[in-house]
Amino acid sequence: MPLKARLFRREVLPFVGAFALLALVALALDGVLHLLNLLWIGRWLGIPGTLLIIGSSAYSLRKRKLIQSGHPATLLRWHELLAWLGSLLVLVHAGVHFNAILGWLAVGAMLINVGSGLTGKFLLDRSRRRLEQARQRMRGRGLPESELEDQLYWDSLTFDAVKKWRAVHLPITLAFAVLATAHIAAIFLFWGWK
Repeated sequence: MPLKARLFRREVLPFVGAFALLALVALALDGVLHLLNLLWIGRWLGIPGTLLIIGSSAYSLRKRKLIQSGHPATLLRWHELLAWLGSLLVLVHAGVHFNAILGWLAVGAMLINVGSGLTGKFLLDRSRRRLEQARQRMRGRGLPESELEDQLYWDSLTFDAVKKWRAVHLPITLAFAVLATAHIAAIFLFWGWK
């Protein structure tokens, strides 16, 4: 198999597949709710979706040492799963109803945030894999550990730079949080609670 095809299959398809699966499952669930005339359920899915997204932040809190419990790798997997499921519920909640610009801005920010998270996940995985493959190749050639570290210096710096991707992901997350909070506040202020 040519290198370009392998690269596409291994690097691009999982990213696009995760994003496309989110959109397709959301459309399917929204379609089922429409078919069964259960649109009212979609209105309420924003609440558990938001709670799942908030719950996914345990990983970030652990990473910043604001909480001490939980293994980071486990929390990362939960972060990815809960954020994906929460985003799915919020997308079904949003449906295809164009009646509130603030809600749509929040959904847009959420999708950018999901894209940012997936980008970081795949970039970090790829960088980590390439660094380890280079390390194994050099060990296979019999390089001593000190020379191996010298040879991998620039790759290690690049990996560290990629790890700083979170500096981009955090402001996107904060923008989403502000827009979602504004949307929720507007609902409480303007929804007919009678």
